[in-house]
Amino acid sequence: MEIIKALIEAIGESNVLQGSAVHERYHHIWHMDQRLEATAVVLPRTTEQVSAIMKVCHKFDQPVVVHGGLTNLVGSTETKANEVVISMEKLKAIEEVDQGSRTMTVQAGVLLQQVQEKAKENDLLFPLNFGAKGSAQIGGIISTNAGGLRVFRYGMTRNLVLGLETVLADGTIISSLKKIIKDNSAYDLKQLFIGSEGTLGIITKAVVKLVEAPRSRTSAFVGINEFSNVVKFLKYMDSGFAGTLSGFELIWADTFKVMTSPPANVKAPLPYDYEFYVLLEGLGSHQESDQDRLEVLLNEALNKTMIEDAVVAHNEADLNWFWTIREDVHVLVSQCNHDQHFDISLPIPLIGGTMRRVQEELLAMPKVEKVYTFGHMADGNIHLIVGKQEQSAELISQINDVVYGPLQAIGGSVSAEHGIGVHKKKYLHLCRTPQEIQLMKTMKQVMDPKSILNRGKVI
Repeated sequence: MEIIKALIEAIGESNVLQGSAVHERYHHIWHMDQRLEATAVVLPRTTEQVSAIMKVCHKFDQPVVVHGGLTNLVGSTETKANEVVISMEKLKAIEEVDQGSRTMTVQAGVLLQQVQEKAKENDLLFPLNFGAKGSAQIGGIISTNAGGLRVFRYGMTRNLVLGLETVLADGTIISSLKKIIKDNSAYDLKQLFIGSEGTLGIITKAVVKLVEAPRSRTSAFVGINEFSNVVKFLKYMDSGFAGTLSGFELIWADTFKVMTSPPANVKAPLPYDYEFYVLLEGLGSHQESDQDRLEVLLNEALNKTMIEDAVVAHNEADLNWFWTIREDVHVLVSQCNHDQHFDISLPIPLIGGTMRRVQEELLAMPKVEKVYTFGHMADGNIHLIVGKQEQSAELISQINDVVYGPLQAIGGSVSAEHGIGVHKKKYLHLCRTPQEIQLMKTMKQVMDPKSILNRGKVI
């Protein structure tokens, strides 16, 4: 094929995979048994090579799909046989850690866990954290504006990006790798690419913001029976922690039981007596005094009948135990014949009643077997894993309608942190106005008039 010849000429034969070498790969880490269908897989090693690839693809009107760590949950990395895959796996250098400006400059293929570990080596913290940290790449994380376990304190990925280098659809390189926090010089162009899921440009490098490493970490599991008390407890602990509360995770009773029963390899830190289980985290400056403060606050919450029970992490082993329970969602997936995942946003006071009605309606459906509910309560982000008898398009649509149906009326969102991709595209109108969607289409037309970047994704 002429385009294959052009790609080989641009970046070298060893960086262009064809035929069986393509089929040995996959589009998602949960679907390694499904061979990848694509015209070719290209493996750039520099921003300049990404630019060269896009110049070729632009010339041939060749659609491309960008692959990162392949942990996306909305179909953004699904690939067709007529598409070229650009894998960012070779762009894996941590170029600089600047302790003075508290920044790290990284290429797009660097793993989140590698960023965390490098920051720790320099007595700093990259606060973004979630279960897929060992496989998710920074470029994909930024392009989906990922969230995670500490959004409540540190914000989404968008809040942690200071500079970007990006390649446009025609191969133009847009480079602004500044380390400064305040830059009010006209449009903040990097925001166009953060969360756009690779539809407006391909992220190749980033300057990410670091913070001083905390000197203490405290945590507790709490049992609560009334959702109204969950909301009160969040406000109470946030006030008591005086800005150092970094995580507030909520797990529904039946989900908590599965997470702490075989085949899960962790035991329950609290009895199975409560409707809701809260896992909280504080990052502070003095372990002993912060631990004392946590225990005082929990005792006061018990005396105020705000909570029913609590257990505190006393050491590193306890911390690992508690957070392994929350992060290991694969044990929930293992209990499903077929699984369907959701990450929705809704106003915090409405979470309890809305999710109760959604759960009841889902479980009333003949082919739905299980509903597991948990999430980042403090920022209004709730996850559901629905276990079902089959994976038919009709059942998927019916379940989507139940989960997404209430959101428009209450000002919620069909995607809190996973993006839109292919799977949520038809529901975008529930959380974006027609005028907003039209503006998105206009931006796409201007920046990628041939629609070759992640074609058919998002809008």
